[in-house]
Amino acid sequence: MKVLVIGGGAREHALCRSLSLDPDVSSLHCAPGNAGIAEVAALHPVDAMDGAAVARLATELGAELVVVGPEAPLVAGVADAVRDAGIPCFGPSREAAELEGSKAFAKDVMAGAGVPTARSYVCTTPEEIDEALDAFGAPYVVKDDGLAAGKGVVVTDDLAAARTHALACDRVVIEEFLDGPEVSLFAITDGVTVLPLQPAQDFKRALDGDEGPNTGGMGAYSPLPWADPKLVDEVMQSVLQPTVDELRRRGTPFAGLLYAGLAITSRGVRVIEFNARFGDPETQVVLARLRTPLAGVLLHAANGTLDIQPPLVWRDDAAVTVVIASHNYPETPRTGDPITGLDEVAAEDAPHAYVLHAGTKTDGDAVVSAGGRVLSVTATGADLSQARERAYAAVARVRLDGSQHRTDIARKAAEASA
Repeated sequence: MKVLVIGGGAREHALCRSLSLDPDVSSLHCAPGNAGIAEVAALHPVDAMDGAAVARLATELGAELVVVGPEAPLVAGVADAVRDAGIPCFGPSREAAELEGSKAFAKDVMAGAGVPTARSYVCTTPEEIDEALDAFGAPYVVKDDGLAAGKGVVVTDDLAAARTHALACDRVVIEEFLDGPEVSLFAITDGVTVLPLQPAQDFKRALDGDEGPNTGGMGAYSPLPWADPKLVDEVMQSVLQPTVDELRRRGTPFAGLLYAGLAITSRGVRVIEFNARFGDPETQVVLARLRTPLAGVLLHAANGTLDIQPPLVWRDDAAVTVVIASHNYPETPRTGDPITGLDEVAAEDAPHAYVLHAGTKTDGDAVVSAGGRVLSVTATGADLSQARERAYAAVARVRLDGSQHRTDIARKAAEASA
């Protein structure tokens, strides 16, 4: 089949890489893509937020499946426009994507579905903000109600910092702090059937030891050797299926990728947040471990036939991804710096390690940085220790002036499982 992927980050590169390896995919396109995606897919210029333009491009290409990667186009209704053009689309409707577009809406859905989550207040005035912060105490958890590209959440012991962030939001969700390790669990759904993927853990803070500011994610690993083997089944029963059922009951069925961000607390599993798309950088490690060809699974979800999809098959390998970010990220990043060493990784580290492009573009014959998170270096291995070694060996070959990366991705999990 002909497949068109919308987006231009490392998540979309991971999706395109998996789709390019699928024997059922005869033609692969991406819009707008990036310098790395260009190696596996034909690129097309498009405004990813313009549903009519995306639908027109899909029609011109004769696409038989469109996969919308980022959250902003989904919340803007791009998937609806593609479906209205008669083309199967993997990605929820505008109404269902509010599960990510509005933290308050997600809390309301969770309440209706009986999904365990943090107690919270939705605040719109300084008085409400002060009451909520006082009610919960430190550490304070303050979430912008709308989309904020992974940077709308502040967790801090500093009351002044929490209040400043809250006041900067039009509407804000303030909630109790959830203790315990965090887990990301993706599920593919057609609005009725729910197919969970393998769990992953990502690293949100910019610096080693979970220090520094929040980012969109600095690395991830899968599997989680420390997690309860029954975790996926438990989350399916208590979180994923009830949420999908509740959205269908409301008349806004969710078909696409449902991403549950979870805290494994002393009182059990709690939902931190939902996203309406594949997460970055967890997608990079989850897809590295998926043996089942991807296109057919996504098409079943788009067509409402996920109930006939055979069980997913997974590699026993572990996977680790390390994000290389540009100078000054997550503040205003420096861009336009040349990236070298990519050919060395391809020559020396493939097939066990490879580079997925996030914020890159071509400048003549050179590849240069074009965003905050620039590359995701991903590797697989027999266990997390080997996957880490291979990932960091490849990272060492990449040269980008002023770049930064964490050196402790998956370290604790690898040491604990050694």
